[in-house]
Amino acid sequence: MAEETIFSKIINREIPADIVYEDDHALAFKDINPQAPVHLLIIPKQPIATINDIDDETAATVGHLYVVASKIAAEQGFAEDGYRCVMNCNEHGGQTVYHIHLHLLAGKPLGWPPYTDNKKQG
Repeated sequence: MAEETIFSKIINREIPADIVYEDDHALAFKDINPQAPVHLLIIPKQPIATINDIDDETAATVGHLYVVASKIAAEQGFAEDGYRCVMNCNEHGGQTVYHIHLHLLAGKPLGWPPYTDNKKQG
């Protein structure tokens, strides 16, 4: 059985979230610490801890997260201007909740690289 996370509690409606999209396989809600004017988290309802845990059976679920991102971008009117989708993996990749989640960021020009510190290998 997968470890319970804050995201599983949101899926189960045990804690509140500002949900903007839901279907049978995914849920999208506003990030509580937004890094852009639009910052949503798109999560699978099926718990998958990290990118390393994606396999042939869960690949379609992960692909669906990107379909959801595209739908939201079109519905909210920023698809043509552009947006960024990011999925972090494990501690050094910036993952803090071990239930995969796609960050959808939009609403301003987003620079590259996305970080400004910790550029040295450690």
